[in-house]
Amino acid sequence: MPFGGGNKCGCCQKTVYFAEEVQCEGKSWHKSCFLCMVCRKNLDSTTVAVHVDEIYCKSCYGKKYGPKGYGFGSGAGTLSMDTGEALGIKPEVQAPHRPTNNPNTSQFAQKPGGPDVCPRCGRTVYAAEKVIGGGNSWHKACFRCANCGKGLESTTLADRDGEIYCKGCYAKNFGPKGFGFGQGAGALAHSQ
Repeated sequence: MPFGGGNKCGCCQKTVYFAEEVQCEGKSWHKSCFLCMVCRKNLDSTTVAVHVDEIYCKSCYGKKYGPKGYGFGSGAGTLSMDTGEALGIKPEVQAPHRPTNNPNTSQFAQKPGGPDVCPRCGRTVYAAEKVIGGGNSWHKACFRCANCGKGLESTTLADRDGEIYCKGCYAKNFGPKGFGFGQGAGALAHSQ
């Protein structure tokens, strides 16, 4: 115990007396100083995460030091639009949508016996990132509507000439046209 009556607080460096002491990682803290370094939320032994000499709540620690990228989330926070800019994290800029430039319009165009190639970007598709739709293997990031860029699933997919579309864009571009189509209730009304 240092000279001066007690241990020094890990935050304010003032003396911590027994009645107000919280210990973590061999250091002493005032109860009022035992706060997340980012959001200033009160911490306890179940919510604290330590990085070097800094303490965080588990949420802020995960945003600052946890894994980044698709598929890493924690509970309801996975739907958050927080990019972590307050923590000094620079948001990733997504590459712009590029339509397929595949000259072979066959929906079953593939190199026989070779690796799967994504028709959108032309790069190899490995099993961990493979999505199959429209007779081709796609990267998860490339599995988007060729018209609007909306992410697709097997239930929202329509394909034509080796390209994939959301059902809305497919209907607009390739659906029936003319009088009586797409005008709401009674759109197929017949007039003579």
